[in-house]
Amino acid sequence: MAGIKMPNGATFEIASAYGTAIPFTALTNAKPAVATAAAHGLAEGDIIVVSSGWTRLNERALMVGEIASGTFALGGINTTNTQQYPAGSGIGSVREVTTFTEISQITELASSGGDQQFLTYGFLADDDDRQMPTTKNPITVTITVADDASKPYVAVCEEADDDKQPRALRLNLPGGDSIIYNGYVSITATPTMSRNNLMTRVISVALTGRPTRYAAVV
Repeated sequence: MAGIKMPNGATFEIASAYGTAIPFTALTNAKPAVATAAAHGLAEGDIIVVSSGWTRLNERALMVGEIASGTFALGGINTTNTQQYPAGSGIGSVREVTTFTEISQITELASSGGDQQFLTYGFLADDDDRQMPTTKNPITVTITVADDASKPYVAVCEEADDDKQPRALRLNLPGGDSIIYNGYVSITATPTMSRNNLMTRVISVALTGRPTRYAAVV
């Protein structure tokens, strides 16, 4: 039971500023993948958004792992499968998130999608159908917040809603774990109201790729 936690104390942040794109000239098939970029200036633990020739990696937000002179690791990313990650074709660039803004006064956070889909089929000799896993449904994160237009995150979310460009987000869990997301952010224009309850707005995040969870550094 030691690993079970309540969400009380969790915080959620949205990227509000990015650095310039850092091109990398090579990306290894390894666990974790290591990018080659001269004078990259990144530090371990930085949050980056990846643009890559590898479809499975493209537009994912990640944490920088071990760094060295001219290289940095993509924390939590396993690219050893060369069918999914063809050797030599993953090069691209990363952008560092330089500023996060907290989405405060959250009353509820929910996630939908991500469930496995299956192809159902059968052969002439079968009495029962068979199933084969195919793709997973896209994931949407829904954040309900108290309606307070004075909070700094509101302008950030409204700008993201307007420009239709993905934003990185970070969920900080009790105990120190974190989950990193990247997705299209929208926010309802008007609050939901009911008598004797908080006025609330809803922020929706349509993820561009799978989120990545990182264990607390101890």
